[in-house]
Amino acid sequence: MVKFLVILLGVGWLLGQLIRYFLRSKLAKFAQQVNEAAKEQQRAQAHAGRPKDDVVVDYIPKQHQEKRKKDIQGGDYVEYEEVKE
Repeated sequence: MVKFLVILLGVGWLLGQLIRYFLRSKLAKFAQQVNEAAKEQQRAQAHAGRPKDDVVVDYIPKQHQEKRKKDIQGGDYVEYEEVKE
């Protein structure tokens, strides 16, 4: 009788571990699919929000950035005369 209970408990514990392993793997796979679907939806919304003729600059060369910084230093001074009416 004791031998039967020990075997029964061992088999029950083993089945519990196997079920837990399979549930974790299935839930992880499901979570990954949900994340991929959410990312795809975000990409689609971001792409749909932009007009087709919109210009997007992904990269500005370093030389051009340095040139722009040198060109714009306080702006140009424009002389003017005040006219009273």
